Amino acid sequence: MAEEFSGNTKNGATLKKQRKKRKLTKLEKWFRTLRRVYFSLSWLIPKTKYGCQTKFNDRSYLIISNHKSILDVIPPVFVTDKPVYYMAKKEIFESRIGRWFTNKCECIPVSRDGNDVRAIMQAMKLLKNGSVVCIFPEGTRNKSEEIFLPFKSGAAALAIKTKTPIIPIVHVRKITLFRRIKFYCGEPFELTEFYDKKLTQEDIERADGILLQRMTELYCELKSLTAKKKKK
Repeated sequence: MAEEFSGNTKNGATLKKQRKKRKLTKLEKWFRTLRRVYFSLSWLIPKTKYGCQTKFNDRSYLIISNHKSILDVIPPVFVTDKPVYYMAKKEIFESRIGRWFTNKCECIPVSRDGNDVRAIMQAMKLLKNGSVVCIFPEGTRNKSEEIFLPFKSGAAALAIKTKTPIIPIVHVRKITLFRRIKFYCGEPFELTEFYDKKLTQEDIERADGILLQRMTELYCELKSLTAKKKKK
């Protein structure tokens, strides 16, 4: 069974004290700027965060989110004070604006099919060094009526191989300007039953299934919460 992560987390104040003791990296400065810009312009895309309100700053984490628009990069920024390394499809790097932004955020270019060894190795290195990585396992934006597109294999295996807790994030509606973002952040959990063993294809499929089930549960929970708000 997947196990909830119950490690101690450091609050934002502690992280700020640590930052004062050393020089911030360019990426840390960039994400601090992004957060400041968002808060100054939050009326453009106000947000409501349901579920876990903790900021996860104490270790590496793998953030998993569903994908409906390019603005889905916003919610993950609010579950940690650390920079978030996004795994982004290679096509985004081809446009001038996309290339500028992904380079500034030090995104990890990945093939849509998810079978990109170089990207996986880069993500593993970051996670082993205590960083936060975000993956959209659907591989592309979901424009269908289905809750999720079929998940690409790789996210669960990455968490298992690096022994990294997973933070699931879901939202029901497409994120757009001038409309409130409503997203649910689940408690981190680990796929410990798969640790320290040679993974078979059956193991990977079962781990992907656990991940999909957790995301579906959160999606239904968020939909229920937002429906109750509307009735009031």
